[in-house]
Amino acid sequence: MKKKDVIFTIGLCILMGVLWIVGEIVMGLWIPVVGKIHILWLIIIVVVTLAVSVWHSMIEDESDLRDPRREKYLRKTEKHRNKNGKR
Repeated sequence: MKKKDVIFTIGLCILMGVLWIVGEIVMGLWIPVVGKIHILWLIIIVVVTLAVSVWHSMIEDESDLRDPRREKYLRKTEKHRNKNGKR
């Protein structure tokens, strides 16, 4: 797991935790709900967090698809081709 993935996951968990707490405060102070809604709210937050995390992990990062050695070779050959006036 890369550093940026860890940072994303931690940030996502913090964001969803804050969202859950705000929802609980709103339901506790202004919106009268039955007890089952609090459990449903927790389940929704957990499911959304897991879905976003899995979706993010399935996105292919373009930097993973590129070979650094191949890119270095292409840069060198491009310079050489430009130097000789060929395209």
